[in-house]
Amino acid sequence: MKYLSATLIALTALVIAACQPQGSAQAQGKPAPPPRPGQEVAYYAGGCFWCAEHDLAKVPGVIDVVSGYAGGQLRNPTYENHTGHIEAVKVVFDPKRISYRALTDRFFRLVDPTDAGGQFCDRGFAYTTAIWASSPEQKAAALAAKAAARKGLKTNAPIVTPVHDYVSFWPAEGYHQDYAEKNPIRYNLYRTSCGRDSRLREVWGRQ
Repeated sequence: MKYLSATLIALTALVIAACQPQGSAQAQGKPAPPPRPGQEVAYYAGGCFWCAEHDLAKVPGVIDVVSGYAGGQLRNPTYENHTGHIEAVKVVFDPKRISYRALTDRFFRLVDPTDAGGQFCDRGFAYTTAIWASSPEQKAAALAAKAAARKGLKTNAPIVTPVHDYVSFWPAEGYHQDYAEKNPIRYNLYRTSCGRDSRLREVWGRQ
C-alpha cells in the first residue's frame, strides 16, 4: 500500500509538472487568421490551457478551441520560452448560437477570477486569467460580463481578470492541442490533483 501511494504521488507530480513551462520547443504556427464568414473569435486565458480548451469546447455554439500564447511581445513563442505571454485559448464560435457576452459569462464560471497569482496549482503570470477583446463591442460585453460575475461570486474577493485589447495569439505546439481528448487518464489525474473543480465549487457554488 505504501508503495502504491508513493507511486501515485510521483505520477501526480509528473503530470502536474507537465503543465509547467519546461517542455521541448517545437515549430510554432503563425498568428491566428481571421474567422470565416458567420463565425466570431474570442480570446481567453484561464490557467493551464489544457483545461480551458477542454471546458470551453463543450459550450454549445463553440466550433473550435485552440491552445496557445497571448499577451506578450515575443514572436513565435514556444512552450519552452513564452516569457511575457499567458497560456490562452482562441475560441471560434457561432454567434447565432451563442453571443460573445454569453460565452464570456460562461468563461468566468470556468476560472477563479479572484486569483492574481495563477490558477489552482499552477502559479505565476503565465497561468493568470485574462480576456482579449477584438472590437469595442467585445470589450464592452467583456466588461459587462466581468461586472455581472462579481455578483455571482461566493467570496468577497475582487475580480482581478483584466480585459485587454487584442494584440496577437500564437498557437501552441501540436502535442498540446486536444490534450484532454488524446490523453484522458493523464489529463484527469492532473485536473483532480490540481484542485481545479474543488476550487471552482468554492468560488461559484453550483453555478
